[in-house]
Amino acid sequence: MQNFINWFEIPASDIKRAVKFYQEILQIEITETEMMGMKMGFLPNDGKIVSGAIVQGEDYSPRTDGTLVYLNGGHDLDLPLKRIEPAGGKVLVQKTQISPEIGFFCNVYRSGR
Repeated sequence: MQNFINWFEIPASDIKRAVKFYQEILQIEITETEMMGMKMGFLPNDGKIVSGAIVQGEDYSPRTDGTLVYLNGGHDLDLPLKRIEPAGGKVLVQKTQISPEIGFFCNVYRSGR
């Protein structure tokens, strides 16, 4: 087993707004589709990395008190952080160093459920 996590789903109430938000802050392409009655936006996946999707469906509800998913912001976390507020998000925890070996984290929220 390479990773304990092999897939994640980020709940959304407005798939178009959520896809736009994550594309803007991460500077990636997200492929939208509908499957099994759900609207989905697939993050890039080359088969070697852990990836996931943004999902809008009857059983998916955006929350601030559930599991946290930490997305990789790249080598310079300041770059995606600068895109959060213009994209409609809010920084809850500013860039914070975990340790010199591990690096930094921040906590953001996509505004407007």
